[in-house]
Amino acid sequence: MNALTRPLRSRSGWPAWHLVSRRFSQPTGIARHLTPDRKWSHPPSTTNIADDEVASLASQPLHALSLADLVKHGRPPLSTEALFSSANFTLSLLPIRLAHRIESLRNLPFIVVSNPNISKIYNNYLHSLSTLLPYKSKSISTIEDEIRFTAVLADLVETHSHTIPTLARGFLECRKYISPAEVTQFLDEHLRARIGTRLIAEQHIALHVSSQPHQDENYSPEAPHASSYIGVIDTALQPASIINSCGHFVSEICELKYGVRPTWIIDGEPTTTFAYVPVHLEYIITELLKNAFRATVESGKSHEPIVITIAAEPESSRVGPTRVDGSGLRITQQATSTDSIKPFEDSAPGVTIRIRDRGGGISPEILPDIWSYSFTTFMEQDELPGQSQGGGSMDALNVISGSGGGGSSIAGLGYGLPLSRAYAEYFGGGIVVQGLYGWGCDVYLRLKGLGKPS
Repeated sequence: MNALTRPLRSRSGWPAWHLVSRRFSQPTGIARHLTPDRKWSHPPSTTNIADDEVASLASQPLHALSLADLVKHGRPPLSTEALFSSANFTLSLLPIRLAHRIESLRNLPFIVVSNPNISKIYNNYLHSLSTLLPYKSKSISTIEDEIRFTAVLADLVETHSHTIPTLARGFLECRKYISPAEVTQFLDEHLRARIGTRLIAEQHIALHVSSQPHQDENYSPEAPHASSYIGVIDTALQPASIINSCGHFVSEICELKYGVRPTWIIDGEPTTTFAYVPVHLEYIITELLKNAFRATVESGKSHEPIVITIAAEPESSRVGPTRVDGSGLRITQQATSTDSIKPFEDSAPGVTIRIRDRGGGISPEILPDIWSYSFTTFMEQDELPGQSQGGGSMDALNVISGSGGGGSSIAGLGYGLPLSRAYAEYFGGGIVVQGLYGWGCDVYLRLKGLGKPS
């Protein structure tokens, strides 16, 4: 091999074409159209997993997850055998799901995946997969193995706790090299997969924690403790209690930022209960209340309470999940994604929550973009989060990436909608926005009935 045919490498060992691709702003001609026989070049990583191993796992189909899968091991405290069964079921799913995400990141243009933020997420997935692989070749059959495996799951959940803000910042920095439509498609798919992965891991962790007294031979409970929880699923969740909890949280943030604490009223059927994952509903309600509270305060209508109506569907209801398109029109949609979850009962009635505010509604100019993670109106001269100058356009990607954990800031109107919709649709529900510009906004959150575990 002479000097003309030998591939040049930088000091870091990366092929020289990578350096070229960073110098120019035509990634589609460089990052995507590589020599056919050239293997994918990895960003720097301290985790060594053979490409063939990742490809083999990623070639396996994703298990169509159902809530029945998550509760089939019984109500806690679980027996030792049931706990092992839960651990092995979890182990059978997660490596395949992680490999699919690694492959999806590798399918991004190289100049994008080599961005420090996106590369960090890529390496996080490699790390998590490497921690699970030692268990893949054996069955978990001892308490010691189950405890160690649960610790691995806890590490996995913590490692990926800031995945979405980190990815968003990376895509924001790469906005010259990937279109807004591609960003929205990738984040929608990635978020749905992440919801499922975390749900699987957190379900076993919760079962492990709630079954610990059962593992102790010296433990003798004074009385049986009846709980509506099966892992992270609350089979008797009351939406009104979640709304009040989130309302107090968001109103405190509002008071810190604006010096005003908006009020809210819950009407309809506040005693309604159904089976759901509380942490998911908390996220959705928090984001929707942030929008309503902020709009109410900034429009000078802070004396007007937010009216939240809870409506339980009748037993005969067969309404499909709803969604709005870019123009805000209401359409009916059946959840078909492999990254949605099958409920306990397909025909179980659901719950609809309407959040009504007097915040002035949504401008017609903004309405088409409320479901996008990256507005097409984003200005090239705009700075990164926290550095915006003057009247520069601010998009959802900007806000998410600058929000850290996303728990304490008051986001702009509609910025939390794409994420909230993904959570709602994962369980077969949806979000519809109906605005009356100049007056206010109604947001309809439909939560698909999950039924009752058998």
